[in-house]
Amino acid sequence: MGKLQDKVAVITGGASGIGAATARLFVSEGAKVVLVDLNEEKGKTFEKELKALNAEAFFIKANITSEEEVANIFKQTIETFGKVDVVFNNAGIGRVHPSHELEYSEWRNTVNVDLDGVFLVARESIREMLKTGGGTIVNTASMYGWVGSPGSAAYNAAKGGVVNLTRSLALEYAEQNIRINALCPGFIDTPIIPEESKQALAAATPLKRLGKPEEMAKAVLFMASDDSSFMTGNSLIVDGGYTAQ
Repeated sequence: MGKLQDKVAVITGGASGIGAATARLFVSEGAKVVLVDLNEEKGKTFEKELKALNAEAFFIKANITSEEEVANIFKQTIETFGKVDVVFNNAGIGRVHPSHELEYSEWRNTVNVDLDGVFLVARESIREMLKTGGGTIVNTASMYGWVGSPGSAAYNAAKGGVVNLTRSLALEYAEQNIRINALCPGFIDTPIIPEESKQALAAATPLKRLGKPEEMAKAVLFMASDDSSFMTGNSLIVDGGYTAQ
């Protein structure tokens, strides 16, 4: 029996990168998976891939900054699977730009997706989990929720917000059996990192390589499953040693 046998998991940003790697691992551990992404083409293709493996999975195109679309994610999930046990709150964007040249609209867009969107998904998750007696939520923050970096003020501020949002929600709902933790990845080999940057980022990491999406997925599985049953309000930094420097 898998670690998530018969659990229903919603994964935002689920069509590629860490989200897709986590979806593959979750279904291998017995979960039914709801994939959420803005990229409809990738999402539907990935849905077919998982179904070809006899997994119970379906895709929903949604913008996590829209209250209505977030509510619809959970409405469709309940209609299809009847419950929500696990939410990997993973959708986000990144942008590197000198702060003195950063337009306020760019700041707002980054914070809107990376912090406000995480809150909206978490809020709707909690509403459903309160009805069924609990669940687990894993929010994707970043190692940059803990340390600074030049040119990423909006992203870093949002991810720092996710770290403390995770703590606050975890304390608020611990007695309702809802565990909430955060994943804080380092430099991971996903499409978000330009090819020309990968060598330098690997060199800046003590383990001298980029992380793999599959390594992040294993950390998410730990936090989503009963393996971490006495863990809530934590941020698990998986960064190849970067923040230890």
